[in-house]
Amino acid sequence: MSSLQAVHNIPEICAQHGITDVVLSPGSRSAPLTLAFARHPAYQGKLRVVPDERAAAFIALGIAQATRRPVVLVCTSGTAGLNYAPAVAEAFFQQIPLLILTADRPPEWIDQLDGQTIRQRNLYGAHAKGAFDFPPDTSHPDAKWHAGRIINEAINLTQAAPAGPVQVNIPLREPFYPKEEIEYEQDVKIIRDDELGGTRSHTSLDLGVYQLLKPEMRILVVMGQQPANAKLTAAVAKFAAVFGAPVVSDVIGNLTGMVPLRENASEVGSAYFPAVSSLLPAPAEQFITHQDVFLAGLSAADKNALQPDLLITCGQSLISKSLKLFLRTAKPKEHWHIQASGPVADTFGSLTQVVRCAPADFFARWESAELPVREILQPWQQAETTATAFLAAFFTADDQPFNEFSAFHQVLSTLLNRTALHLANSMAVRYANILGIPQGRQIEVFANRGTSGIDGCTSTAVGAALAQPAQPVVLLTGDVAFFYDRNAFWHNYPTPNLRVVLFNNHGGGIFRLIDGPRQQPELEEFFETRQTLTAENTARDFGLRYFPVATFTELEAALPVFLAAEGGAAILEIFTDSKTNAAFFEQYRTAVKLAFA
Repeated sequence: MSSLQAVHNIPEICAQHGITDVVLSPGSRSAPLTLAFARHPAYQGKLRVVPDERAAAFIALGIAQATRRPVVLVCTSGTAGLNYAPAVAEAFFQQIPLLILTADRPPEWIDQLDGQTIRQRNLYGAHAKGAFDFPPDTSHPDAKWHAGRIINEAINLTQAAPAGPVQVNIPLREPFYPKEEIEYEQDVKIIRDDELGGTRSHTSLDLGVYQLLKPEMRILVVMGQQPANAKLTAAVAKFAAVFGAPVVSDVIGNLTGMVPLRENASEVGSAYFPAVSSLLPAPAEQFITHQDVFLAGLSAADKNALQPDLLITCGQSLISKSLKLFLRTAKPKEHWHIQASGPVADTFGSLTQVVRCAPADFFARWESAELPVREILQPWQQAETTATAFLAAFFTADDQPFNEFSAFHQVLSTLLNRTALHLANSMAVRYANILGIPQGRQIEVFANRGTSGIDGCTSTAVGAALAQPAQPVVLLTGDVAFFYDRNAFWHNYPTPNLRVVLFNNHGGGIFRLIDGPRQQPELEEFFETRQTLTAENTARDFGLRYFPVATFTELEAALPVFLAAEGGAAILEIFTDSKTNAAFFEQYRTAVKLAFA
């Protein structure tokens, strides 16, 4: 038996746990791991090699987002694993399952000035769900059993609610490269956890929480970031109808997309999931999606009418700063957060009750309740109606200069049905949250809002495109985020379903739009990240179609060709002027205040 047999068993354990996706980055110390996966029958032709570890980790994140299954990452020793850190942190806060296998020097050589050696134990600290140390010597049967148990426990931990990233640090001694064919033990021990991802249904809940609801309460529901979930959307819609409760959601709450668009989601049927259509209500009149617009324009007196007695929340982070500030000021008497497991954040400083239950089950519990409709709904609906009409009128004005906000509106309005929409951080995700997703289209929204960094937005979208080749994947991004992550394309795998819309204002244009930096005399030199790059060379280097536009007419002509299913991966680069963008956005702000005066 090979001295590396315990390492060679890792792919077999992963395969028996149902893991299908592995992303590798080349390296010498990781050779035993790489070869073990490369030669395993379950992974023939399925491994993906991405040289840049930072891009590799975000691509793995995108695959795991799309499939809702763990993805394995494999890298060599030294700083390679450190380059995974941004994506690991994002996965931790988004609760995305990643199994990170970091090859390492044996423990006796740590801190001995050996090459490509750093302190890799618990490399990601508080940003990983767990960290395991693989035994450096597995020649003894007990040590080999221990090694297998570690891999089982790590895989289970990635999926145990709430899901997240787990590191296994694997010290490896030379020789790395096998002299004989690798053998895979078929009788490896598999430890399964039947409670993985499990949540308590409302039937098993302590029903005392329901008795806390009083008929006179003014109820507001706020949905944080979460994957599209048809069952949850249907339950929330019925709950809102029964109680007359407004339901507020950012675009990343996926309240209007409603349908998970995953080919491998067996519970909902075929590739485009027509089977779940019967679960989907029409967008409920209680659904509020333009809070970023009207909360910026309403007076303090008008906001008072929006204040709830009971705030019910579920999901993770919010984009809308206006909503967060409103709820931190207009504190409810009660705030319930619905979450099956894991730590709960007190985002608004008002949390009074954590309900340990799947949100869909919690809201479904109230379908037969009969309580009077509260008057809180009317002012929220009125504000939503005014905001919707305002946006429709604002963007149809004939005298607009060419600017990124209007161009963004035009792109959003042309997205194809069933698109997986990825939004880069900075202005892209903010614009989308202001404008909202076009009604009547089953569009699921993804954004790296766990840490809100720009560092892997493109790579995450690439991972989604690799995971779901039959589904259109569109990334809306700014130039700083795009050029920061160009290595997302540095791999050998086709992504014909990927479309990247790049808004290039030749700098960090967001700093001209937000209060604070835009008032500083040092804005242009120290905040805007001025650059003269275009995506033309990137498109040519990686074989992507390229569409440059700089007018509304050019954009209108390019969009149908760019978004069409045929033709392959493409970049649509929209050139705008940063100062024009800032002036137009200030015009928007002024118009909002007038609309709600």
